[in-house]
Amino acid sequence: MKPISSDIIASIEAKKHDLAAAMASGDVAPDEFVRLSKEYAQVEPVAAAAREVRRLRAERDSLTEMTRDADADMRAMAEEELAAIERQLPEAERALALQLLPKDAADERAAMLEVRAGTGGDEAALFAGDLLRMYQRFAEEQGWRFELISASASDVGGYKEAVASIAGSGVFARLKFESGVHRVQRVPATESGGRIHTSAATVAVLPEAEEVDVQIDDKDLRIDVYRSSGPGGQSVNTTDSAVRITHLPTGLVVIQQDEKSQHKNKAKALKVLRTRLFELERERLANERAGARRSMVGSGDRSERIRTYNFPQGRVTDHRINLTLHKLDEILAGPGLAELTEALIAEDEAARLASLDEA
Repeated sequence: MKPISSDIIASIEAKKHDLAAAMASGDVAPDEFVRLSKEYAQVEPVAAAAREVRRLRAERDSLTEMTRDADADMRAMAEEELAAIERQLPEAERALALQLLPKDAADERAAMLEVRAGTGGDEAALFAGDLLRMYQRFAEEQGWRFELISASASDVGGYKEAVASIAGSGVFARLKFESGVHRVQRVPATESGGRIHTSAATVAVLPEAEEVDVQIDDKDLRIDVYRSSGPGGQSVNTTDSAVRITHLPTGLVVIQQDEKSQHKNKAKALKVLRTRLFELERERLANERAGARRSMVGSGDRSERIRTYNFPQGRVTDHRINLTLHKLDEILAGPGLAELTEALIAEDEAARLASLDEA
């Protein structure tokens, strides 16, 4: 990793100082003060990391001078302290480099989680249910709010598809690498011969959109209402409460029927539609910057997988980073997922740092 120049460090600290001075001046409008406060909150951790690098470099230079001292005791003490500083400095410089990496503007957003059964029939639906529960328990561990938006249950249990909203601090940043095909290898309860079956489910994690992000024109929507089907209480099947919204320009269709109220179903459907439109725009911009990239989820075929959950061996393997953990039960229970998400984030950070060095 290339060392960050002293000029860059000085400019970061100067920016923090200028923002603090502007906020303290007392002659800024309320809206401008809010803007300055937000900018200061973003700069402050970067400045703290820069200050630590500057401090360690200054100590290193001072101790290096002391190692040239004629006094043997003083030289020995300086060499010992210098060795400690040289161990700390690379970590501090890496921390600063991470702070300087371009941020994904969606990282702090809530997320829309979509889980769908892929190939594998009933077993795939059961596995989709396992994944949904894993993410719900993980969300609870993190102190996030998990709300099931819609779900289509299978006849044998599990889900054909389910959509949930997860809100909290840094949700999308922690979960965005979960998108893809998840494969399971296990003996189904219905398998009398004890043979291992392979099934798959797809997961998509989308940053949740706000109304200000996506303006939806009423004339671009076709809204159909009809009688709900399936579980949901007596009134569900006797009123036209289900809602299907079609976004005419893109062809996106969202169906919502979990609530007994047509109004609530429409609000939830619009929330899902807004998030999907927001992701389409994010993908368009990403494609313009970096060229075409692979689809987030793929087709749901067993051969396209990011992770395999092997029940007979009690292991989970993430194929993108070649990481295998022999703690399947702990991962599916929720808490164990943290080790995987942290490893994926660390790998992404390392790759982005490496790309900076190549630039």
